[in-house]
Amino acid sequence: MKLIRHGAAGAEKPGLVDAAGRCRDLSAHVTDFAGPALSKTALATLAGIDPQTLPLVPEGTRLGPPVAGTRNFIAVGMNYADHAAETGGTVPREPLLFSKAPNCISGPYDDILIPPGAAKLDWEVELAVVIGDTAWQVDEAHAFDHVAGFVLCNDVSERAFQMEGTGQWLKGKSAPTFGPLGPWLVTPDEIADVQKLSMELDLNGAPRQRGNTATMVFGVRMLVAYISRFLRLDPGDVITTGTPPGVGMGRKPPEFLKAGDLMRLSVEGLGEQRCRVSAG
Repeated sequence: MKLIRHGAAGAEKPGLVDAAGRCRDLSAHVTDFAGPALSKTALATLAGIDPQTLPLVPEGTRLGPPVAGTRNFIAVGMNYADHAAETGGTVPREPLLFSKAPNCISGPYDDILIPPGAAKLDWEVELAVVIGDTAWQVDEAHAFDHVAGFVLCNDVSERAFQMEGTGQWLKGKSAPTFGPLGPWLVTPDEIADVQKLSMELDLNGAPRQRGNTATMVFGVRMLVAYISRFLRLDPGDVITTGTPPGVGMGRKPPEFLKAGDLMRLSVEGLGEQRCRVSAG
């Protein structure tokens, strides 16, 4: 299934995308895609509904992030060797983890807002994982038993906040709108191999990032299992798994986002985002 949340920010309703690409409303069957509604049991029940019996969502309705109730938004740094090289970093011996504030999550077509004092706003196309069943001390073989699905993420970053001064990544990753998710939450049955997905990002129509999840240093199963050793992952939690090369800070000379810029990004099978950059 391709699951969506549609409607005004803060008042989204659950839905799905049918085989013809039309958005259908699921609010008569589930309150929201949060908590227990993301479990394998709950999603299996929804999969049994004939989409043709569901009302259509009016065309032009905003799509919000396809998951709600996120309490942990965990990111993985330097998880593509070629990205580590372009930023002057080294490939870590074990996953490098940091947090993004959960309230930075926004919709796939919402504007990216430049926060006051920002000077080095950057982009990062990523594959993200949404937890469906609580994961604590799980092994790799059973990691996907705890996954509700996969989603496209833009790990928007302010490099000066992240790397200058005290150099804390959390500061450069957490401003409002710095975590666009969606358009869809895609259940695992629709993804043949999560480690063979092409990724791309264009800026104002020009290519910037091209990559594939096949070149991750640490794969998705390993990341879910590894992170669950240190914190309990609850339904609705998000893990965004790193970015391939082509970010702005790695260009020569560096290139950063400005008001009016338009980003288009996609991960194979997970849809496409289009986000305009605006003054905050």
